[in-house]
Amino acid sequence: MKVIYVAMEYDYGCPERGKSFEEANFYDSLKHMDLHIIRFDFMANHQKYGQEKMNVMLKEIVFDERPDLVFCVLFKDEIDKSVMKEITEKSNAVTLNWFCDDHWRFANFSKYWAPCFTWVTTTDAKSLEKYRKNGFKNVILTQWACNHFTYKKYDLAKRYDVSFVGQPHGSRKKVIKKLLQKGIKVETWGYGWERGRIELAKMIQIFNTSKINLNLSNSYTNIFRFWEKRREQIKGRNFEIQGCGGFQLSSYVDDIESYFKLDQEIVCFRDENELVEKILFYLEHDKERIAIAKAGYRRVLKEHTYELRFKKIFNHVFAC
Repeated sequence: MKVIYVAMEYDYGCPERGKSFEEANFYDSLKHMDLHIIRFDFMANHQKYGQEKMNVMLKEIVFDERPDLVFCVLFKDEIDKSVMKEITEKSNAVTLNWFCDDHWRFANFSKYWAPCFTWVTTTDAKSLEKYRKNGFKNVILTQWACNHFTYKKYDLAKRYDVSFVGQPHGSRKKVIKKLLQKGIKVETWGYGWERGRIELAKMIQIFNTSKINLNLSNSYTNIFRFWEKRREQIKGRNFEIQGCGGFQLSSYVDDIESYFKLDQEIVCFRDENELVEKILFYLEHDKERIAIAKAGYRRVLKEHTYELRFKKIFNHVFAC
């Protein structure tokens, strides 16, 4: 199957920030599958040639290459809606976009782009009704996953008691400060922390060498200098830690029990006091912690890899 892959190679289109999430997970998984992939980095072409020429280039490559599938991961409005509609309606390709944040971007983004594609995906089960109310029947419910070609379990000794990899959004600094005040040693990495951003290989090593890997809520955003709470959502991290054989202690998120057995494959907390209690418990109970990590690892490899997600999506769109 010939696929034109339309997504950013670098994080927010900035090479200095390193590879984007979709590059490290979507593209890397797709290139391991039995596909003929042609890349089109819309952001790099936008920055080099301007928006108008970039859109002309996208249309030309689709009609010249005549792919079976145009797989997109949109960012903002760099691509012209009329161009994508023309590709969908006049080429022989199936067009598909993976929407990343329907929990908060449906009303001002996704609902305007959904008519431009043959199919779209959402990771938010509650957004299915929103699509239906807007008359869209071309939506597929899927979920984030683990790129098991990259995220791997290694036989490494535990080096850290508790670790967190991610930016200090919302209340994260406050949570980490409270843990430190309780005498819990927490190591942190990411933009905004003293150690800064780390490479993917280092992050995988941390997941492997931490007794407890924290996955803290990203549900607060600064809107016009006011903190606004967003609905909790499943993210890639919920699968990546287990994909490295790590023990995950995560903020509870909507529908997580549809993917993991709570307290058997993942452990969740609902407030800071419960977080402290569970950290102290699992640091003292190695047997239980190790068993949960092993069970979560098995679940990810069996059901939650991007290869499996993509195969299911492709089977659906080409069967219809």
